[in-house]
Amino acid sequence: MLGSKVEPVASGKWELAYTAVDLSPVGEKLFDGDVENGKVHLHQMHQDHVVNAPSPESCKLLEKGTKVHVWGSSDHTKVQGVYIRDRLFTSQGHLGFDEEMVKTQMQMRVKSGGIEDEEHVEEAADTADWEHDGKVVAQAMLRFFHGEDCDVD
Repeated sequence: MLGSKVEPVASGKWELAYTAVDLSPVGEKLFDGDVENGKVHLHQMHQDHVVNAPSPESCKLLEKGTKVHVWGSSDHTKVQGVYIRDRLFTSQGHLGFDEEMVKTQMQMRVKSGGIEDEEHVEEAADTADWEHDGKVVAQAMLRFFHGEDCDVD
């Protein structure tokens, strides 16, 4: 929609369950000190990744000079979320996933043949009950919708 490219990762691997997301300086500001060591942890369930963040050059919907920030990245997915002040806040991770949802989604994908690496699924299932930062990210999104992040740029 905004001119970013989305494609499967070259390795074909999935990013599953509890995943550490390294925050950029803008990400640290967005999450308002609610995180430790410059990371948030979110449940993931994808093989595709966003290759490049949107930009005014890639999209006519963004005015020239618009600052587009990638707020976090992981080894698998370099664009875990995009932030444009007063305009856009995205997350690749699933804020509301819990243990049951993660395990059910993985098993459905294994059964359908979407995920073939059952060892990876078993490892990921072991992390599905770990406490993640979905609430922290959701709180940042609520601050965004309420216009409380105007100092983040």
